[in-house]
Amino acid sequence: MRLHFVLFLTVLFPAPMGANAQPTPAPTCADLHLVPAVRECMAVDELPIGESGLVIPHEKDAEIDFVVRDLAEALRERGVPIDKAQAPFIHFFPADSKGGASILEERHLQFDPAMAKEGYVIAPAGVNSVVVIAQTTTGFFYGAQTIKQLIRGSGKGTVLLVPTLRDWPAMAHRGVSDDWSRGPLPTMDFVKREIRTLAAYKVNIFSPYFEATFAYASTPVAAFPGGAMTPDEAREMVAYAAKYHITVIPEQESFGHLHHVLKFEEYSPLGETPHGSVLAPGDDATLPLISSWFGELAKVFPGPYAHIGADETFELGLGRTREEVKEKGLSPVYLDFLTKIHAALAPYHKQLLFWGDIAVKSPELVGTLPKDMIAVPWVYDAKPDFTYEIVPFTKAGLETWVASGVNNWNRVYPNNNEALGNIRGFVRDGQRLGATGVLNTVWNDDGEGIFDENWYGILFGAAAGWQAGESSEQAFTASYGLAFHGDETGKIDEAQRQLMAAHALLRKAGLNDVEDAYFWADPFSPQGQLLSAKLLPVAAEMRLDAEKAITVVAEARAAAKADGRTLANQEALDAMELGARRMDFVGLKFEEADEIASIYSQARAIAGDKSRWDEVSELLETIGSNNGKMQDMRDGYTQLGQLYSQAWLRDNRPYWLANNMARYDRAAQMWIGRGDQWNQVIARWWTMHTLAPAADVGLPEAVGK
Repeated sequence: MRLHFVLFLTVLFPAPMGANAQPTPAPTCADLHLVPAVRECMAVDELPIGESGLVIPHEKDAEIDFVVRDLAEALRERGVPIDKAQAPFIHFFPADSKGGASILEERHLQFDPAMAKEGYVIAPAGVNSVVVIAQTTTGFFYGAQTIKQLIRGSGKGTVLLVPTLRDWPAMAHRGVSDDWSRGPLPTMDFVKREIRTLAAYKVNIFSPYFEATFAYASTPVAAFPGGAMTPDEAREMVAYAAKYHITVIPEQESFGHLHHVLKFEEYSPLGETPHGSVLAPGDDATLPLISSWFGELAKVFPGPYAHIGADETFELGLGRTREEVKEKGLSPVYLDFLTKIHAALAPYHKQLLFWGDIAVKSPELVGTLPKDMIAVPWVYDAKPDFTYEIVPFTKAGLETWVASGVNNWNRVYPNNNEALGNIRGFVRDGQRLGATGVLNTVWNDDGEGIFDENWYGILFGAAAGWQAGESSEQAFTASYGLAFHGDETGKIDEAQRQLMAAHALLRKAGLNDVEDAYFWADPFSPQGQLLSAKLLPVAAEMRLDAEKAITVVAEARAAAKADGRTLANQEALDAMELGARRMDFVGLKFEEADEIASIYSQARAIAGDKSRWDEVSELLETIGSNNGKMQDMRDGYTQLGQLYSQAWLRDNRPYWLANNMARYDRAAQMWIGRGDQWNQVIARWWTMHTLAPAADVGLPEAVGK
């Protein structure tokens, strides 16, 4: 491939400094803050590009022209003028071209064989030029993604940092698995935004997870109208992803996690148990069903891989295979069925991925699996060592990808403390033990997940898979805000740290992060009272962390606006604020519930003193009136429900949203009802000047009493 084109950049000559002006320190490699971090950086120059802009010519090579157009669009979004003349330029040279070889020699750089497929070099060329050197279109694309992150400043002060660097990935396969089967099902607009964003951070695998949310012609009853991706949409997604150098790997569960198929009477007889979740391996109709699904997928997903799932087959041996499992053992029955699935899908010529959580329990039998399968061990805790999960597969000669997790499931906001620790350790050990890929996972177990809350963990997974060895959490947390949002103030990084601190507080208090269950819990219930006893000691500090996150996000937005620009990926900032406000409300709810109980106890204690009856009335109205504490609960659920609905519909189809909004509505109605009942307590006080015991008016005793 011979490339002869240039991307022109205009030089803005600096004005003479005043007598007392201090020179701006020259940028260094430490100032890049790239995600992923580059493999090698030797030095950094700087080109001003803000005033006169740049010229970007069209090219005959469609793939390279796409790279140029994609880069041009990113520059436009940063306010860099386009189509100006008399500018320095960026050359895109093949490594074996005369221009590329000359620059490599001049800069004493090697284009090593390890760089051939996806690697690239960026370097200054002369006084006013930049060069990107690669051997493939993919390498040029990734070089352009790095160029995007090297833009600093705004308006006339916009500059392009020009490092001398070499970069290439540590792992061949760097992916994200996105759960589309338990709640959120994205719109095509969001799917495209997700793909573009993943590609910008050098992710090259995208794996949508299906249980019953693909519209198969062979099983139409299982696909709810409006709640399944169609084959035409899948083709559109695959074609779009290919432009961004992403391979789409469909995952269709083929053993467990199939309740939303098996609940239908037509398919229930194929299950291990009636209307259960696991297919019965011995049923003659199971393999034809699986084959029909993957046959349809093969027609719209042309890539070399398919994911058969096969995790968490908890019901196996509890129903129709009870005797077989008793005779042979659970693992032999499980692994035998995986082998049969492999044989049944052979006509589609796909390399099959499978989750490794069941097989790893019998490492001595893993070697019986077909050697062309890809094992994907998964574990989502931040453990110190992951050898146990990986070695049985690599030792058996199976290609292995590690599956980390962003720790978003069942949570008000992802626990990034746990996510970053899990990703760092699992990918580190995967690289050390010979794993060739990482599949970072998003799960929506309770159906409430908002994908835009997950970018922090997703980008760290992208970084860990690209970077060699153990990735630094500290370096990432100092780079995320700039690399993802263009925030040069550091405030977005601070906001994420505040939310991580809130999660850490609850862990310290013996609770499991900031769970959705806490958001919905009734603080007056017996269960809520047990939760309150643990949560109240840290509630105030947790709320301050969450409120600080909201504040610094607003400050970051204001700072960008003052510079005449808008932070990138605003949807993720909105989602972060939603998570922070939901965290804050969890603390408020339990604080005010305890205050209600305490105030009522105080009112009862002075009710017999006629001289203090006005004080009692004030206390009762503090609990519940037009602006009482009970009304705060109502307001929290109604207002947060509105924000949640907006966030959901920004990314997803309406399918499933009603399930979640029903919870907001029910919670709001509960507090509206309590407020109405409280009016009766106040009316009784005004007429009879008596107060019933707390239990008689629906209140618990104060936790601190």
